[in-house]
Amino acid sequence: MKTFLLSCFFVAVCFVNSSCEPSNQVLPTKSQLKWANAEIGAMYHLDLQVFEPTYKFRENWNYHPDLSVFNPKELDTDQWLQAAKAAGATYAVLVAKHCSGFSLWPTKAHPYSVKNTPWRNGQGDIVKDFIASCKKYGIKPGIYASASVNAYLKVNNPGLVISGNPQEQEKYKEVVKTQLTELWSNYGKLFEVWFDGGVLPPEKGGVDIPSLFKKYQPEAIAFQGPYGYINNIRWVGNESGVAPYPCWSRADSTTSATGIIQIKGLNGNPTGEFWCPGEADFPLRRWIKEKPAVLSPWFWHEGEEDLILSLDNMVNRYCETVGRNTNMLMGIVVDSRGLVPDADMKRLEEFGQEVKKRFSSPLGSTSGNGNLLTINFKSPQPVNYVVIQEDISKGERIREYTLYGMENGEWKTLSKGSCIGHKRIERLEGKMYSAIKFETIKSEDTPLIKKMECF
Repeated sequence: MKTFLLSCFFVAVCFVNSSCEPSNQVLPTKSQLKWANAEIGAMYHLDLQVFEPTYKFRENWNYHPDLSVFNPKELDTDQWLQAAKAAGATYAVLVAKHCSGFSLWPTKAHPYSVKNTPWRNGQGDIVKDFIASCKKYGIKPGIYASASVNAYLKVNNPGLVISGNPQEQEKYKEVVKTQLTELWSNYGKLFEVWFDGGVLPPEKGGVDIPSLFKKYQPEAIAFQGPYGYINNIRWVGNESGVAPYPCWSRADSTTSATGIIQIKGLNGNPTGEFWCPGEADFPLRRWIKEKPAVLSPWFWHEGEEDLILSLDNMVNRYCETVGRNTNMLMGIVVDSRGLVPDADMKRLEEFGQEVKKRFSSPLGSTSGNGNLLTINFKSPQPVNYVVIQEDISKGERIREYTLYGMENGEWKTLSKGSCIGHKRIERLEGKMYSAIKFETIKSEDTPLIKKMECF
């Protein structure tokens, strides 16, 4: 996806509050708090590339797959959400319009949509079905609609018509406005809105998206959202499901680049003026580095079951996203039948079960305010994980900490760190300890530990 992101001259900036408050007063909104607690999300891609996998629009802007190819006869959004539920996801994002321009709902903006396909004789609406399935399974719904690229309308990053014609740009601007209005006003309350590549500002030919948010979805989280919107979140700089450490919730701005190239310096800033936490997206099927432009793992291709991430890899992704103060967003393919493939479903179920197995029954738990917290065991226990959570409703206060383990009557240093935020997972080696101690070395104001647990 990130191959379609903003060109370097445009940086989408997060914004939390228009008032000039001291840096230590930068706090999350209610929506950002709910989003942090959601922790695990799922993202679904279904586009014309699934039916015509050799389609590469940038090689021929004048060619668009015929809509007759789109006919996923067994499409079942309930099955998609069952996959998300099994994996432990609490929210899900549907890619309603990717870069081809093909729209999964019967948009009034142009004819290149499901209404002109054989699927359900043109009477179907995948967005509607998806939202209904989210409600059925208790999953918070989200929508991805790329405003930066539309091959059907010959628009490339960062949302500019390739002709450079001002009148065509104005027409495209109206298409974006129409489609976002449809998606945000016809399907109920959304938990998250995804802008792959950010948002072109009005002064450069884009839409006044903050006004649309205010009118239709004022509480929705926005991934790489527009400057001036209070519920923004940022990208972590890769599509590998690996957040940098530290990864602070506060930041100075968001940054975009090619998803298969990891960017350094996206750690955020503990004194940054915006609350704009990171979301780490990655496909369940790994990249083929030799053919990244053709065989994108975000979309289903036949015979690629061997590319599904291993269970251990998935658990590592969990520890390196949720365990590094970001949310984990898993890309789940939908095949030409309109279903999540059996092999992918199995891995998602295994992952959900493994996370529950490892993190459902703590050896000990505590919470409290101040610089020291200790968990004592009745007898020495093998400790594999220590999970620490700040009360981020009061901000990120901890700047440095040390974790100790009591071994044979002596405190031994196990790790040192900086960012805690919503959740920090410290992975240990399963050695036997009679107690675990957490000490804050440096903080801004009194440390507020919502919970500390050992597993």
